[in-house]
Amino acid sequence: MLKIGMIGLDTSHSVAFTELLHNSTGPYYVPGGQVVAAFPGGTPDFPFGAARVKGFTDEMSGKYGVRICESIEAVAEASDVILLESADGRVHLKQFEVLAPYGKPVFIDKPLAVSYQDAMRIAEMAERYSIKLMSSSALRYSEELVGALEDPSFASGLTGAEAFGPMEMLEGQPGYFWYGIHTAEMLYRILGKGCRQVSAVSWPQHDLITGEWEDGRIGTIRGAREGMKGFGALLYSTQGPRLVDVTKDKKPFYAGLVERIMDMFMTGKIDVPINETLEIVRFLEAANESASRGGVPVKL
Repeated sequence: MLKIGMIGLDTSHSVAFTELLHNSTGPYYVPGGQVVAAFPGGTPDFPFGAARVKGFTDEMSGKYGVRICESIEAVAEASDVILLESADGRVHLKQFEVLAPYGKPVFIDKPLAVSYQDAMRIAEMAERYSIKLMSSSALRYSEELVGALEDPSFASGLTGAEAFGPMEMLEGQPGYFWYGIHTAEMLYRILGKGCRQVSAVSWPQHDLITGEWEDGRIGTIRGAREGMKGFGALLYSTQGPRLVDVTKDKKPFYAGLVERIMDMFMTGKIDVPINETLEIVRFLEAANESASRGGVPVKL
C-alpha cells in the first residue's frame, strides 16, 4: 500500500478522494494506497477555501485517521506520493517548490496554475527533479464522455465540439480559471491539443469562448452563471452530432480520476501529458485576455 500525502484540506476533493481510497467496501473503491498524512493549508485571502479547512481537517483526522502535519515538508517525508489538492490555484507553484526536491510523484488538482508562467515553472521543476506529474479535472473521466470517445466509428470523424456548464466567477480567482477549467478539460479531452487562437465574450449571465484548432476544427465553451448546474458537451462528427450529458453518469467522475492518479503512482503512466495541461492553462489565460478586450482573438 502506497503511503499518500495530501496538501490542502480546503476542498471537498480531500474527503471525497480519501473515501475512495480508504473504504474497501464502497462501490467505487480504488485500491493501492491510503492517505496517511495531510497539511491543511488554506489561503487567508481566499475566504471560500479558508472557511472550509477546519471541517475537512476534522473529518480527515477523526473519520479516516489521517495524521495532520504542521508543514508541507512533514507530509512529504511521511509519504511515497503526493496529492496537492489546494483549492486556490494561485498557491500551487509555491507549494510545489517545497515538494519538488523530494522527487516523489505528484498529482496537482485543477488548475495546475492560474498563469502560464507559473505552469511552466512547475513543469520545469518536475523535469529537473524527474517527478511524475499530472493535473486534471475529474470531468475528463465522465462515463458518458469516455463512452462517446471510445466509439471508433464516431470518434474517428470528430470535427468539433461544444462543452457547456456552470461558469461561476469567484473573487480572488482569475476569471475562467475557477470554473472554466472543467469545460476546458472536457474540450481538450475531445479535441486534444493544437489550439492556435482563442476569443471570448462575456455577458453578466453567460460567456462564450471559441477556440480555433490548427487543423481547422472549432471548439467552443458556453458557461452560465445561473440556470445551469450540470456539465455536458455536444460532439460534432461526420456521423452527426452526439450529446454527452454527464448527469447520466452512474459512477462519480472523480472516481475515474482517482483511478488514473493511482495508475500513475503505481506504474508511472501519466494519462494527461504535461504539454497538454500547459496548453489548457494558456487557453484559459488567452480567454481571459480576450474577454477583457471585448472578444479580440488572442493567439496561444
